[in-house]
Amino acid sequence: MKVLVAYASRHGATQGIAERVAARLARQGIEVTLEQADRVRQVDAYDAFVVGGCAYMFHWAKECTTFVRHNERALASRPTWLFSSGPLGTDLVDEKGQDVMATTRPKEFDELAARVRPRDERIFFGAYDPHAKPVGMAERFVGLMPAARNALPAGDFRDWAAIEAWAEGIAGELATAGAAAGGR
Repeated sequence: MKVLVAYASRHGATQGIAERVAARLARQGIEVTLEQADRVRQVDAYDAFVVGGCAYMFHWAKECTTFVRHNERALASRPTWLFSSGPLGTDLVDEKGQDVMATTRPKEFDELAARVRPRDERIFFGAYDPHAKPVGMAERFVGLMPAARNALPAGDFRDWAAIEAWAEGIAGELATAGAAAGGR
């Protein structure tokens, strides 16, 4: 079983999640390739895919959206999982009483889920370092407004136990699929 874990990350938090997922899959005896989504050139050799990207301003990383659209046939015909990282803090409900994971789901997920029918999609908390060099127009804009920058909670909010449990679930599904397919 060969799995591609493709990701896009601005400051490394999403990359860290992708690395943890890849490591968990590898511990289960799965052959894993970890690669930035915009650097992947060929997907035909893979039996399954995990694609993850950071989300900013309600949008998934462009590199991941492009990767999924460009490789739609392959991803739709094989087990695929999608994840996003981005919400900050630890509260699962916002000040309006809304589910944080639902309200931070990237707008592209509806379209992409219809295209590739992922086995699962997951939103994970991210990390924020207010002293990191801004990447992109939105971050530069927030950096110019101290009140907005200071309103964002700083820190690493990634839930490693949840990430690892999700990766273990993927490994379990792949083991079942591999056994059913005779180890493809």
